[in-house]
Amino acid sequence: MSQTLTVAPWRLFAVEVRAVHRLSPSFLRVTFTGPDLDRFADNGHDQRVKLVLPIPRHGLDHLPTGPDWHQRWRALPDELRNPIRTYTVRAVRAELREVDIDFVLHGDGGPASRWAGDARPGDQVAILGPDAGFDGEHGGVEFRPPARSGPLLLAGDETAVPAIAAILQRLPLTARGKALLEVPDGTDALPLAAPPGMTVTWLARDHAGHGKRLIPAVVAAADRLVPAVAAGTSRLLPAAGTSRSADLTDVDVDREILWEVPDPAQSEAPEAATTPYAWLAGEAGVIKTLRQHLVGERGFDRRSVAFMGYWRLGRSDNGRA
Repeated sequence: MSQTLTVAPWRLFAVEVRAVHRLSPSFLRVTFTGPDLDRFADNGHDQRVKLVLPIPRHGLDHLPTGPDWHQRWRALPDELRNPIRTYTVRAVRAELREVDIDFVLHGDGGPASRWAGDARPGDQVAILGPDAGFDGEHGGVEFRPPARSGPLLLAGDETAVPAIAAILQRLPLTARGKALLEVPDGTDALPLAAPPGMTVTWLARDHAGHGKRLIPAVVAAADRLVPAVAAGTSRLLPAAGTSRSADLTDVDVDREILWEVPDPAQSEAPEAATTPYAWLAGEAGVIKTLRQHLVGERGFDRRSVAFMGYWRLGRSDNGRA
């Protein structure tokens, strides 16, 4: 039997902090190292991983291992169950056994933010991530535009900045479109590598509410993108005076996770080369508003737009807190 058939797509990596680098008032980069990180798959784009955090006084002493670790983790008493949070891989250097993860610092709102604010070299955590030994698709990558896509629209708040930054870095040089990033402060704008055809715009909230800058910026970008590609593709736009809101199933973001990602195989239509592809992530209420506008009002093709509610305002158990 081939060895690749016995390798699971994901595994727990025991790691420790190698370096901590403050990127801006709101962003902190932590470089992790570990003996097995040369087996960490570098899938790029918005690759999600799970970060397993230590418990005060216990560290990772009670974290189960083995194929059934998750079931045994769930069975642990609350005081011994390590917190797990979702993050995006910012960079992988397998030859150096290093992985970078960028954290958003927002006080003591969640265990990950608290941990990152105090992180020091030598601190131990665990990462549930993709195993390079698995010969197949690992999952956890949602940026999957058609092979021949039109202009791109990438948008999100600070929790989506690491994913958008990683996506921009892997785009082909021929990519064109807009990236809109809403951050707490103007000093949070980071230098990002992007193709020349991608316009990157930082939107500082400056104490305004979440989405106050992002929503109008996405609306304006959609107004420019859709007319530019709508000629001969009338299905992109609703008829005058009508809306496609009836085609949308309402999502109660206080009770459900807003996560709609199209299957790229369904997007390989002949007109895909001119249809905009949109990727939006961040606070769930804001993303729900943008979902309603882009699909329900502007008529974006649902097969070419990904909406992801990374977190919900007012909830302390956010997956990316």
